[in-house]
Amino acid sequence: MPTPELNARVAERSEVAPGLCILRVVPEGWELPDFLPGQFAVLGLPASAPRDPFADLEEPPREPDKLIRRSYSIASSSKAREYLEFYVALVHSGSLSPRLFMLRPGDRLWLGKKFTGLFTLAEVPPEQNLLLIATGTGIAPYMSMLRTHAPGAGARRSAVLHGARHSWDLGYRSELLALQRGTDRFTYLPVISRPEEEFDPWRQHTGYVQDLWRSGALDAAWGFHPRPEDTHVFLCGNPAMVDQMSAILQAEGFIEHSPKAPGQIHVERYW
Repeated sequence: MPTPELNARVAERSEVAPGLCILRVVPEGWELPDFLPGQFAVLGLPASAPRDPFADLEEPPREPDKLIRRSYSIASSSKAREYLEFYVALVHSGSLSPRLFMLRPGDRLWLGKKFTGLFTLAEVPPEQNLLLIATGTGIAPYMSMLRTHAPGAGARRSAVLHGARHSWDLGYRSELLALQRGTDRFTYLPVISRPEEEFDPWRQHTGYVQDLWRSGALDAAWGFHPRPEDTHVFLCGNPAMVDQMSAILQAEGFIEHSPKAPGQIHVERYW
C-alpha cells in the first residue's frame, strides 16, 4: 500500500509549557469537512521525521516512509473552517508526539480527511446543565464545544473542572477565565496537584478534580448540587480520574451513557 502524501501544514505553533504545545493545522489543496465539537482527527508523520531531543531514544525505523498515525481531539470551533487546532502533550516514550513537537510553522504533516467520535453534545438536551471534567490535554474537546456553543446564551449552566500538576500546565486558562468573566452561567474551576512546586503561591484549589467535586466548590458556584435529573457530565483524560469520577457519580445515581442505554456520564479516554 503506498504511503499517503503529506496533505496539511502547520500554520501556527505555540508553547504552553515544557512538554505542551498548541498546533494549528491547515489543509493543502482540500477543504475541511464538517465535524461536531468533541470529535477527533488523525495526524500523521513518517517514521523518518525527527524526534524531540528530550524524548526517549528509539531504534532506527525499519520502514522510514511509513506513516505513524494517532488520534487527537480537535480544540477549535467547528465553525472555524480555515484550520484545526490541537493541544499536544509530549509523551517521551511515544511514537508520534516527539515528532509533532519538532514541527514549526510551514512544516508539512498528514491529516486524515474524516473526523469522527461520539464524545459530543448530540445526546445532551439543551435544557440540561453541562459539567466538563478533564485532566491535562483532555481539555481539548471541551474547548471545541465552548468555542462553538458559547456558554451563557440559554438557560443551561456550564462548568469546566480542569486538573493538572502545575498552574503552567493549565492550558487555555486565560481563555476560560475570560469566559467566566463574561457570563454568570459559566464556571471555571482549575485545580493543581503539586502546589509546593509553584514559583508563586497558588491560592486556589489543590488536589484532584475528584476533590473539587467532593469539596462542594461547584455547588457553591452554581447554588445547587448537580443531579442526574438536571446535569450531564463529560469525563476526559487520565483513566484513573475517569474511573474514579465515574464511580463517584454512579454512587449518586448518574448512569454512564451508551448508544443503547442513554445516561448522563459521557466518557473519553486518551490512552
